Amino acid sequence: MPTAEETANRATYRRFHDAVNTRDEELIAKVIDEVVEPDVRFNAPVPMGTTAVEALKLVWTTLLRAYPDIVVTNDDLISEGDRIVARNTVTGTQRGEYFGQAPTAKPVKYNEIFIFRFVNGRIADIWGVVDVRAQMRQLGFLRA
Repeated sequence: MPTAEETANRATYRRFHDAVNTRDEELIAKVIDEVVEPDVRFNAPVPMGTTAVEALKLVWTTLLRAYPDIVVTNDDLISEGDRIVARNTVTGTQRGEYFGQAPTAKPVKYNEIFIFRFVNGRIADIWGVVDVRAQMRQLGFLRA
């Protein structure tokens, strides 16, 4: 039986996840401000030149411009205590510039795993492993 804290954390995670799948940049930024600590520790393969909550917003700005049809599907969602683990499949079509590469109009499908730690009902830490290599291969930026 989940604790009240686990239930609340899952609801917060779902709110964040549902927002990113709207593909509405303003709504995503608003929800990030509401559910993520401003000084969140964001540990993922996203060399964006910024930190904390601004890095998270920049990731979504970058992804939405590159993949305007992006969808993040939860394949597994596990919660225990103050942590949630999400194993996701991400799909989209590259219609915009992505890390200096012109649009290819190619579809991508890649996997990611994120661990979220919550403090007082807000996301305080994010650790992510994203299959960037598969993404780059599918776009033709890397050889198989």
